[in-house]
Amino acid sequence: MKRIFLIGYMGAGKTTAGRELARVLNLEFVDLDHFIQARYQKTVNELFQEVGESEFRNIERKILQEVGDFENVVISTGGGTPCFFDNMEFMNDAGRTVYLKASPEALSARLNSCKEKRPLIKDKNEEELYTFVVESLGKREPFYSKAHTIFETEELVNREDVTRYVEQLINKL
Repeated sequence: MKRIFLIGYMGAGKTTAGRELARVLNLEFVDLDHFIQARYQKTVNELFQEVGESEFRNIERKILQEVGDFENVVISTGGGTPCFFDNMEFMNDAGRTVYLKASPEALSARLNSCKEKRPLIKDKNEEELYTFVVESLGKREPFYSKAHTIFETEELVNREDVTRYVEQLINKL
């Protein structure tokens, strides 16, 4: 039985690397945000707006614990998931946690190209986005650093990078 939780900031590559990791290891892949969206028939952003952050985090925790019982799975979590309740401890106890780590510069560059899909950052210019990433990453780092494995994804840019990174990650698991 395998259970791998991928954590890290938005834009770190959790979903992209998670899909490939699951494929290579012949495991099921679950994106926690997509699972929540399917269950509630609303986007994470809609839920966030309708019920507020506190209730969204309760929903997220409940769904995390549900999918945390799945076997032979790679689970990509939301960027904030490890930072609330006892979620990080739950994931560490339930399986193997991997922090996909990238610098604020790399994360800002990735997020700048897709920010229209992310309400928290869609209206930020490059400088504001970088400042936002630095500040929020600083708050989340203490939680992320509790992962069993910290894996640098600084140069995760294209398909070849994903394949190479996943091969390297498998060697660390």
